[in-house]
Amino acid sequence: MSWFKRSKTTAAGFDWAGFVWLFVFFWYFSGITQLLIQLTGTSGFTGFRQAFVMSAIWLAPMLLFPRQTRVMAAVIGVVLWACSMASLGYFFIYQQEFSQSVIFIMFESNVAEAGEYMTQYFAWWMVPAFLAHSAFSWFLWTRLRPVYLSRGKALVAATALLFAVVAYPLIKQTQRTGSFAAGFEKFETRIEPAVPWQMAVAYHRYLDTLAGMQDMLESASKIPPLHNLKDAMANTPATLVLVIGESTNRQRMSLYGYPRPTTPELDKLKDQLNVFDNVITPRPYTIEALQQVLTFADEENPDLYLSTPSLVSMMKQAGYKTFWITNQQTMTKRNTMLTTFSEQADEQVYLNNNRNQNAAQYDGDVIEPFNKALADGAPRKLIVVHLLGTHMSYQYRYPSTFDKFQDREGVPAGIRDDQLPTYNSYDNAVLYNDFVVSSLIKDYARTDPNGFLLYLSDHGEDVFDSVGHSTLGRNENKPTAPMYTIPFMAWASPKWRATHDWNLAGDLSRPYSSSHLIHTWADLAGLSFDELDRSKSLVSDSFKPRPLMIGNPYEREQRALIDFSLMKPRTPPTVVQQ
Repeated sequence: MSWFKRSKTTAAGFDWAGFVWLFVFFWYFSGITQLLIQLTGTSGFTGFRQAFVMSAIWLAPMLLFPRQTRVMAAVIGVVLWACSMASLGYFFIYQQEFSQSVIFIMFESNVAEAGEYMTQYFAWWMVPAFLAHSAFSWFLWTRLRPVYLSRGKALVAATALLFAVVAYPLIKQTQRTGSFAAGFEKFETRIEPAVPWQMAVAYHRYLDTLAGMQDMLESASKIPPLHNLKDAMANTPATLVLVIGESTNRQRMSLYGYPRPTTPELDKLKDQLNVFDNVITPRPYTIEALQQVLTFADEENPDLYLSTPSLVSMMKQAGYKTFWITNQQTMTKRNTMLTTFSEQADEQVYLNNNRNQNAAQYDGDVIEPFNKALADGAPRKLIVVHLLGTHMSYQYRYPSTFDKFQDREGVPAGIRDDQLPTYNSYDNAVLYNDFVVSSLIKDYARTDPNGFLLYLSDHGEDVFDSVGHSTLGRNENKPTAPMYTIPFMAWASPKWRATHDWNLAGDLSRPYSSSHLIHTWADLAGLSFDELDRSKSLVSDSFKPRPLMIGNPYEREQRALIDFSLMKPRTPPTVVQQ
């Protein structure tokens, strides 16, 4: 029964039971949320592990000042409890882990919006859940008792704890990255899953990325508008939609001939779609690709995104109200450029505030705000929807109801048994992406719009598709065709077809790089301006085929750009039938 005894003023030997109670008390505030994340399959094990390790830091003052154990634990506990309530509440509402993106959303929202969120998502069961969480915290505090060591041993033990939990990881990361700043950033990632560091790190990173984003926005605001812009549809109501996918290789879509039925809904819509089958991305990474896709930049002039308007700015100049709905992570150092693009829009909806990408986050969440944007009263609208698509880790990209592909039917013969789960999960992610994209098209069509919807992916993904079946993911220094082959398709409403030349059948196999999308988009939208190059428009009679260059344009002196035609997709591999 020594495990449940209350505080003593003396102790003989080392009180392991008391030590365990101390650890459990401090771990509980981070551990409960991380445990729920594990049980629901929301994310991987890393956060749980790091929260476990970081909780040990609070044992140091308890060992150094045992007589003040309960007082110190109460003070620290109140702080941890408050942070854990915020973290737990956020998980209850959004099934996401608290992150710096949440801080961004909080500061971007007003009181009325916050009230709407609370009204919409609050459930009665949250009250007893919070009360139970608080009551158990208090119960754990009542179990605490001093753990005594001699002064020398206590100092050694506390120092060892702090070194193991703080100093050693920080030194290791600094040595690995080559600088203290980079090492500290890695260390922040290590401690972030534990409260209160979760809030502290989130706020610190929010300030850093906000500063970078504000600099970019300020620079963007100084970019001169397009010269002599004219709109053939001026004063005519129109709603145009751009859907940007993520990490989707068209070679894994049945719409493009893949043997597995991974796109059944788009297959049904095929006769209504213009499906382009020879479009590639210039780069296999989201930020680097979209810097070109959404601007006038390309492989030859990669810095034009800094000095010319973006697609969103172009449409605003043409008189469109602009919306940006994203299921991508919002405020991360890596995604600052994406957030800068989104902040150029008139209205933004940020749906993914997870701490990392390896978390369950489904693109179906974009459908509700998409329909809300469609219902907006503005006569001329541009709606950009940025999906998480089929981004790694693939098993987090779809709900269990889309876990269809589980065996070897339709799988290339060279796929090993240990590769099969990943191969199948990617196909399941493509299947769910098909549901989302087709739902957006159908919902758009139901509004009887005057306009068109264009869908493309930012880049592809190689999931054991290339010769040898050993490549997974993307590597610009070791390029393979699946990293670059992207879906590219358009749907136009009957109203739009009636007033526009939408006979695109002869354009569907033109070789094209998505780096020139802004020229195609302007052409489709009926815009003209001095900077428009119709030879770069996929649908123009003035189109000129160009070499499809891929690679890092900033390293051309060290590594030349590659002509994609030299690595075109091969014929579909032999598959295993069951």
